[in-house]
Amino acid sequence: MPINSFLNYIALEKKYSQHTVTAYKNDLNTFQEFCLTEFDSSNIININYAQIRSWIIRLVNSNISNRSINRKLSALKSFYKFLQKTKQIEISPMVKHKALKISKKIQIPFSEKEIKEVLNLVEDSFDFELVRNKLIVELFYSTGMRRAELVNIKLTDIDMVNETVKVLGKRNKERYIPLIKSVQISLKKYIEIRTEIVNNEPYLFITKQGKKLYDTLVYRIINNYFSCVSSKEKKSPHILRHSFATHLLNEGADLNSVKELLGHSSLASTQVYTHSSLGKLKEIYNQAHPRSDKN
Repeated sequence: MPINSFLNYIALEKKYSQHTVTAYKNDLNTFQEFCLTEFDSSNIININYAQIRSWIIRLVNSNISNRSINRKLSALKSFYKFLQKTKQIEISPMVKHKALKISKKIQIPFSEKEIKEVLNLVEDSFDFELVRNKLIVELFYSTGMRRAELVNIKLTDIDMVNETVKVLGKRNKERYIPLIKSVQISLKKYIEIRTEIVNNEPYLFITKQGKKLYDTLVYRIINNYFSCVSSKEKKSPHILRHSFATHLLNEGADLNSVKELLGHSSLASTQVYTHSSLGKLKEIYNQAHPRSDKN
């Protein structure tokens, strides 16, 4: 089956995450079902753009966001590129497709005050979950790592000698992130308490039952704590990553350095965080420029 061959290709050769592989599989299967219903054929190899456009119209009329539709079409585009690569088709029906326009939402980072208030909520304690949760908040904010990267940290990825943590990012790219002293202290405390629960689990973060921590629980932890101190609409691990980048840039960090810490493949991805630093930039400009109104 072409779809199965494609999924094996992106998983084994392209090293896409399991999450992406599953999403692409669902999108392709949904499109295949649409073609069977609308055109009485489940063969999506020799499809034309008019048929794909019919699917797009169906998705738009279903009130699915343009961002989600673009993701589904990205799966199709990758699939037909694969068919070209394996010489199953000559021209992709997606060759002239243009992505739907999406409105860019400005993600508002947490303030330093809000982060301090959350850390005060989980201040010194010897309760396993409180110690773990504090470390999770500190790691997100001090490293800018992604949620998937955090839950997949293994004990062997922690290097206390070199004061770094190794994370496995997108496309299985490894990177090493420095650990500041306060995080090292929290880490040592957590590992010590963790040994009282389990010794044979390779992953750093675990539940109180001794199982590997899962994505939705991490989201819930961050959302619950920040709901106590912040009225911002979004309160997620990604906003902590956003805060990490914004606060570094506000303090004058080099954009390239922030790019490396975040694990971005290009500066374009990192530049989305610079808008939040414009206020700081204006402040510096007004203080430094001879013609500013500082006086």
